[in-house]
This record gives sequence, C-alpha cells and structure tokens, in this order.
Amino acid sequence: MDLKLDNISPGELEELKRSVFMTTLEQVKAWASSNSIWPMTFGLACCAIEMMGTGGAHYDLDRFGTIFRNSPRQSDCMIVSGTVTKKMAPVLRRLYDQMPEPKWVIAMGSCATAGGPYVKSYSVVKGVDQIVPVDVYIPGCPPNPAALIYGINKLREKIRYEAKTGKKVI
Repeated sequence: MDLKLDNISPGELEELKRSVFMTTLEQVKAWASSNSIWPMTFGLACCAIEMMGTGGAHYDLDRFGTIFRNSPRQSDCMIVSGTVTKKMAPVLRRLYDQMPEPKWVIAMGSCATAGGPYVKSYSVVKGVDQIVPVDVYIPGCPPNPAALIYGINKLREKIRYEAKTGKKVI
C-alpha cells in the first residue's frame, strides 16, 4: 500500500502529524536505556551511605527506573562512590570490563572525582578517571541524595543526546 499525501486536506495533515510518531531504532533504544539504568554499586567509603540512602524509600530511585544490581553482568552503569586506593584499582577495572556494552560510569564524591582530602596519600588514586572513563562527575563530600539523582538525570540526558546525534560526548 502506497501512502500519498497529495490529496490530504490541511486539517487531515495536521491530525496525521499529531498522531504518527516517527523515530529511529537507535533513539528508541536510547530512550529505553536512559529510562532503565541499572547501576552496579561500588561503594568504598562514606559516599556509599548517601548512595544507599538514595535507593531507600525517601528518595526512591526506582521511580526513575534505576534499580541497583550486584553483578557487573547485569549492570549498565557503575557508581563509584568513595576513596579508590591503588590496591582496589585493578578490581574496579576488572568489574568495569565485565559489564556489557553500552556502559557508563558515575564518579560520586570528591574522593572518587579527584582523591578528596586524601590526595596527598601515596596509596590513593587521584580520580577514578585514571582507571575507567567517567561520564558524570558528582562533587561533594559526601554529595547528598539529591545530587546523585541530579547526576543520574544528567547521565540520562547524555544517553539520549548521543543517540540523537550519533556523537560521543566526552
């Protein structure tokens, strides 16, 4: 059946524009991915307490489709919250490598983003971006649950933008 738009009245054409939804498969995939982020928790210090509070009943991350997973093979996002030591860095990298594509990383707290107050210590990694690529940075010591929700929403926007434009945002 061939659809001809030549003989359609302006009113019918307007109704058609309001009723028909046109998109690409990549955008549908991005919409689904951005509305069902399953983060793997990688809590290492006090920021992990705030991350757990965000998943609790008061802030309820489930309403955004964000459900914490314990296995890297079931996760598409890693939230690194806390101080990453040089001894823990290979474990973090191994877990990141076990996650399926597409995958994203959120660095939560000043320790995960830049080493925090322990930046002068020989055993602390000066930012998790030295180990894995980070998509969203959430500053604070520790950042509150509202900041984590804001960071997750920024990640959702980034996922949708990358699907729409086809360009990776760095």
